[in-house]
Amino acid sequence: MHQQRLRFAVFGTGFWSNFQIPAWHEVGGVELVAAYNRTLERGQRVAAKFGIPRVYADAEELLRNEQIDFMDIIAEVEAHAPLVFLAVRYHKPVICQKPMAPDLPTAEKMVQACAEAGVPFYIHENWRWQPPIRALAEALQSGVIGRPFRARIEMISGFPVFKNQPFLATLERFILTDLGSHILDVARFLFGEASTLYCQTHKVHAEIRGEDVATVMLRMGGDVTVTCNMAYAENYLEREAFPQTFFFIEGERGSIELAENYWLKVTTRAGTHARRVAPPRYAWADPFYDVVHSSIVPCNANLLAALRGEAPAETTGEDNLKTVRLVFAAYDSAARREVVHFSG
Repeated sequence: MHQQRLRFAVFGTGFWSNFQIPAWHEVGGVELVAAYNRTLERGQRVAAKFGIPRVYADAEELLRNEQIDFMDIIAEVEAHAPLVFLAVRYHKPVICQKPMAPDLPTAEKMVQACAEAGVPFYIHENWRWQPPIRALAEALQSGVIGRPFRARIEMISGFPVFKNQPFLATLERFILTDLGSHILDVARFLFGEASTLYCQTHKVHAEIRGEDVATVMLRMGGDVTVTCNMAYAENYLEREAFPQTFFFIEGERGSIELAENYWLKVTTRAGTHARRVAPPRYAWADPFYDVVHSSIVPCNANLLAALRGEAPAETTGEDNLKTVRLVFAAYDSAARREVVHFSG
């Protein structure tokens, strides 16, 4: 017996809608019935590309006219909160792109509003769903290296991210909100919650407003020291390739490394076992973004299962709020040049 497809609408038809929408088609079990974009012409172009029946330049008009089971917000970050509050008013389950909000108080209000109204609220945080990272997590959870005590997470890129998303160059707060939202979420996924945080930031690209380099050191979970290195400042790469995230985890009985070209290496007294965990490739994905775009599919599948009541969502609004707190604590730490301590 086939399950009834869930009807949904997308809110925002910018850059990421070109990958979020086909990823939903890849998962299946859904029907995209409408799209909202404040610039109607842009919405109509995306609708023509993906066969979306109706397009609106007014989000509330869409909700008044369409029978949908959930909303998928793919708009810019400033639009997230108004659209989530609109979902609360119409009592529609809602998925929102990261970063959740432009500041911590707004994120807290979004989570509180959905909780009080009983509206399911999920964040589309796909980074942790990259196949190489899931394989690394399985190796860590297996206990093969014993208790971890130190880890390094690195995403150092010369990819011209400002070319395909020029608005990023205008952000006053850039790398920690954009990339740090992903990296700090992965740190939580692997090691649990943070007890302390210290951050330093830099700006290398003179033509952008925000910081493009950040180093965050955390004490996490069972007393694990985790260093997160992030940069969009490396201009020496000869080819435009979107690098993967690298990991090196040390434990009492060995180490786990996720190295270049998706090689996962587990080293213990018995030697080193290496295997390649490459991401799947989809025709709709940008080859430069393969590892990122492919992770949208399992993330969407997890959120769809939650919407159907079949399995819990990993990245609820309540859970992601803990990542948002780390992001803005990092800005606070960098500004004050002090360690931030978290209670409880």
